Amino acid sequence: MKSIKYSIYAITFFLAGACSQDVIDLQEPEVTADTSCEDAVTGTADFTKFVAIGNSYVAGFQAGALFTKSQDNSLAAILNKQLVCVGSPSAFNQPTIGSVNGYNIQSSIPGVITLGRLILFDPDGTGPRSAGPYPSAFPGSSVTCPSAVTTPALPAPYNTADAPTPFAGDKTTLNNFGVPLIFLGQALIPDTGNPASPYYNPLWARFASQPGVKSILEDALGAAGSFYLIWLGFDDVLLYAATGADGTYPMTSEAAFSAQYSGAISTMLGANPVFKGVVGNIPNITSIPYFFTVKWNQIALDAATAEALTTNLANNYNAFLAAMVTNTIITEAEKTKRMLTYVAGNNGVLLTDEDLTDLSPYMAGPYAGLLPYAKARQATSSDLVPLAAGSVLGTCYGGSPNAVFGVSYPVGDKYILTPAETSAILTRTAAFNSAISTAVLGSNNRLALADVNKAYADFVTAKVALADGVTMTPSFAPPTGIFSEDGLHPNSRGYAFTANVFIDAVNLKFGSTIPHAKVSDYSGTPLPINPAQ
Repeated sequence: MKSIKYSIYAITFFLAGACSQDVIDLQEPEVTADTSCEDAVTGTADFTKFVAIGNSYVAGFQAGALFTKSQDNSLAAILNKQLVCVGSPSAFNQPTIGSVNGYNIQSSIPGVITLGRLILFDPDGTGPRSAGPYPSAFPGSSVTCPSAVTTPALPAPYNTADAPTPFAGDKTTLNNFGVPLIFLGQALIPDTGNPASPYYNPLWARFASQPGVKSILEDALGAAGSFYLIWLGFDDVLLYAATGADGTYPMTSEAAFSAQYSGAISTMLGANPVFKGVVGNIPNITSIPYFFTVKWNQIALDAATAEALTTNLANNYNAFLAAMVTNTIITEAEKTKRMLTYVAGNNGVLLTDEDLTDLSPYMAGPYAGLLPYAKARQATSSDLVPLAAGSVLGTCYGGSPNAVFGVSYPVGDKYILTPAETSAILTRTAAFNSAISTAVLGSNNRLALADVNKAYADFVTAKVALADGVTMTPSFAPPTGIFSEDGLHPNSRGYAFTANVFIDAVNLKFGSTIPHAKVSDYSGTPLPINPAQ
């Protein structure tokens, strides 16, 4: 498998076809007074210097990039605004990137910087492009092959530089040590700032005090905070899942994560014997819209197309599978799992499943045309279709209208999380969260645990939340979604929502009464633009 491939600057999201949501009664935000600090109580923690360490969520990454506005509304920055009520200085020094459109490290090419944030766009002024119905796709089809996702013309600021410039501010007074796209282990080693190392992260090297000499953890400890936000380890499962479990990014082993996490927390507690802090755990991927927006049965067909696909593809493939059973190459159970069925209405995405028997050695002679289906089956409700699949479903392999991805030609395994892959990810996430809980329990009551995993899962179950007169949903669809255009990271409002999860944990643990961030003060995902205008 290969990794996710996005349009760097823009992406069409399937709001009409892929975002099936309950009807929600939208409400106008209430006009209320700003949150007052009058009743805020410090409790047993000292908030006079707040320092944060973590990865993408702590840095403020959203819409596929790190940019000025996203940093201004990072989780850490929002939390600090509320901590001002209990003694934290209003000045919160972050390694500003100084870019309207921002920078990203491509998930498909570790360590490679690309330009620009993702945007929703309206290609023809009629609204976001729908995900269906898909075109006919069968031998003899005369349907014109659809083009791939259109990239609109871009304003000049997207193309002004090849990489972010080094942070020009005072590195000795930084408060936020959030670094996008790092594993837990990368926070612990100096090589993360060393360009010659495979662990190099350029978004860290640009503001490290001594790149290649000191680690992220060392610099964060050097900031000598009285109170810390610690949210590490998310990318140890998220990057693996987001790249379709294709091996571009591995999942960290349970043993390695447990040792690294306990070691990091012990080092922090030992090096700074007075600070207290709050630790975040890792949300399940099933709570993140990147993994549930595109439906497993996204393929909408009319009756004529379904019949043609049955005649020209399914019947031939299914007969071949029956022959494989007769020759004891596969079992009857595997044949049943792999058989193709096309009906008028919604159909499962045609995919490649790496766990199936490879039938390519038997696809010669009269069966040579079936070679693309050597590990093919249709998706079921147990499969997850990552959002990146939306950029290929309905487009054509090799420009041929007879080979439409997800319909008559299987999408690569990188665009699917099979039940086995999802189960492995959720099992590993649970193990990581257990290690995090163990470290918090062993902190001599110096650390609070923010159960972000439960908060996100409860939100997805509830489907909607109302706060400060604002209606919120666990999606990226404007105007209510709290996730950004990449489907993986919150938007500014989503970071305020998440900050309140951490505030609740701090208040409960340390007897504080830190006020919630007002989600109405923070923007959601912008409506789609029309690049032609």
